[in-house]
Amino acid sequence: MSVALALLASALWGTSDFLGGTASRRLRAVQVLAVSQVLSCAVLLAVLGSGVGSGTAGPASAWLGWSLLAGLTWAGAMAALYTALARGTMGVVAPIAAGGTVLPVLLGLAAGERPAPLQLVGVAVAFAGVVLSAGPDLRAGSRKQGAAVALALLAAVLFGVEIWALARGSAASVPATLLGMRVTSAALVVVAALSRRGAERVGPRDLPPLLALGLLDLAATAAYAVASRGALVSVVAVLASLYPAVTVVLARQVHGERLRPVQAAGVVAVLAGAVVTALG
Repeated sequence: MSVALALLASALWGTSDFLGGTASRRLRAVQVLAVSQVLSCAVLLAVLGSGVGSGTAGPASAWLGWSLLAGLTWAGAMAALYTALARGTMGVVAPIAAGGTVLPVLLGLAAGERPAPLQLVGVAVAFAGVVLSAGPDLRAGSRKQGAAVALALLAAVLFGVEIWALARGSAASVPATLLGMRVTSAALVVVAALSRRGAERVGPRDLPPLLALGLLDLAATAAYAVASRGALVSVVAVLASLYPAVTVVLARQVHGERLRPVQAAGVVAVLAGAVVTALG
């Protein structure tokens, strides 16, 4: 079940990243984040208010700090990622950003987690696939592409911290950690959006895709949080970070971005690594 939830989170994050990157080509990334986060936060409050997921959250000291750290790093990572997706090639940016999964894997191993040998092989294959998916475009001399790569690398580091903090907080309480993280990130991006001037106005036609984006990200985060409670973080984090394959495929189908052979091989390796890890 944990493997299935982690893979579900990956699929949902890949789709939400595609929607966020697409929306950020017309609106500013901070606007996309602010509106989608406020909408998803309202939905989460309504769900928790209805009693779904209610129960003991344990002492706040067990999850509050982790949820705040997750919200802070998520906001920074997503701002960097959406800007990079809007400026660069999605099929290059998304895999680089997913490289942040190395951090929780290393932290999990340092904390004493010991995945099965077959799982380690699957993790290695999947991560190699993420790297290959970036493709030879990394050598392009375009200044715009260089800025996108730099932002993707920043997002990778922040994502690594975020998914580790989310797992630690969720060990105490999934609902409380999700709520603390979502409120923190929403407050940060709203303040950032209000401080920007001259941005394109968000119209009624923008609300449905932004709502879908927020809900997809919320569902992915919840799936990962639950998955991290039932399996090793060093494994779950990798499975949940295979979303570049989804983003790359959607970018090809919708925006006509062409994959080079090495990128296509990377996507296949990502999927193969996921299967091997699940079998392990």
